[in-house]
Amino acid sequence: MKQHFLWLFSALALFSCTQKESTTNTISKTSFTKDSTTIKKVFDAALTDGQAYEWLRELTTDIGHRMSGSAQAQEAVEWGEQLMKDQGFDKVWLQPVMVPHWVRGEKEVANYTINGQKIDVPVCALGGSIATPSNGVTAEVIEVFSIEEAEKLGDKLKGKIVFFNRPFDATLVNTFAAYSGCVKQRGEGAKTAGPFGAVATIVRSMSSSINDYPHTGGMGYGDIPSDQYIPSAAISTLAAEKLSKHLKENPNLKFYLKQSCKTLPDAPSFNVIGEITGSEFPNKYITIGGHLDSWDLGQGAHDDGTGVVQSMEVLRLFKETGIKPRHTLRAVLFMNEEFGLRGGIKYADEAKLKNEIHVAAIESDAGGHTPRGFSYDGNKENVDEFMSWKPLFEPYGLHQWDIGYAGADIGPLKNKTISLSGYRPDSQRYFEYHHSANDTFDKVNARELHLGAAAMTSLVYMMDKYFDVEPVKK
Repeated sequence: MKQHFLWLFSALALFSCTQKESTTNTISKTSFTKDSTTIKKVFDAALTDGQAYEWLRELTTDIGHRMSGSAQAQEAVEWGEQLMKDQGFDKVWLQPVMVPHWVRGEKEVANYTINGQKIDVPVCALGGSIATPSNGVTAEVIEVFSIEEAEKLGDKLKGKIVFFNRPFDATLVNTFAAYSGCVKQRGEGAKTAGPFGAVATIVRSMSSSINDYPHTGGMGYGDIPSDQYIPSAAISTLAAEKLSKHLKENPNLKFYLKQSCKTLPDAPSFNVIGEITGSEFPNKYITIGGHLDSWDLGQGAHDDGTGVVQSMEVLRLFKETGIKPRHTLRAVLFMNEEFGLRGGIKYADEAKLKNEIHVAAIESDAGGHTPRGFSYDGNKENVDEFMSWKPLFEPYGLHQWDIGYAGADIGPLKNKTISLSGYRPDSQRYFEYHHSANDTFDKVNARELHLGAAAMTSLVYMMDKYFDVEPVKK
């Protein structure tokens, strides 16, 4: 997952909505009863016969990590295609997309010496970084806590390793907001420090926990000349705490970093798409998606294996419970969210090229923990309707109904008519695992995962029943 999780809470002008079964912006009592019964049926099916957890086991333990452009990513594409065919979806196909192909190479090495003691540092290269020289790089360290602080130091960065050490804000209950508050140092640190002559950057891992798991993630060089590119790596949060302390004891200590990563030519890959045809509006679509790619340190379980299997489970639960969707439902396993968003962009571009009418889209890319609610973005005509559904979901612990950011992969679909939603599970443990070797199958709870799939299915059922859009007039 990238720094697209910026929580854009803003006021929206609310308008009355055209309802299918009610003349107000709330559901009628008759409809509420019917919808409540259907939602209970969905949850019952998911909790007694859910398939998502076993699918996740296959994806994470049989295939493992799925770096964009890798052999494992291709294996995951084939797995997803076959699984959806086995579920009897009406249509399953692969949508070609060219993706970046960055490889980590040999295990990274980092260390420094303090008071005669060598300190080995848990470290990992950031995605998109260049390698160090073959013998590594050694230099004094300058500690900063923001991009702006680094910019102010300017030429003082020359010949130094710049250490970006801004931690998560522990006072923020929403850990995605804490992530958004410091992820810029990961994405733009090397781009900022390189032009001033720095020799490398090291970044405190984007994690809410203090441990020795380094967390990778995407970085970029922007439009700076290639001769100003410098290596960029993340160190664990515990290592960052120690290094900061040791720099106060010895500001002139020297840090050693060696990494051998490189970027290969773009590689062919695919989005994997499965459909259930709508009974009333077969040429109008609701998209349900997660991203199939992952970083390479763990198994990509919470990020975003859970979103992948939940998206397919939504379609399976419609079939199992006998709910006939009015619109065509698409499960989309997007490729390359982590490292360029190529899959999401390609899906939106083809939809526009084909003049497809997309009524709604929902994305699961926030982990597989206990469901808390949904965010809403897009069609202002449907805001009141969306908000009126909250009482239907509250018995299942879904209390969080926000206006704001919905998701990275569905973001390119945004227009004036589509209703976008982001699935929001509990966020407190997510950044212990995110982008690290700790993101493995055993960290996912089966019941939480199935509750999330049921919540998503129920929201799609409501969107399918109450939302509609007219074709955009050209």
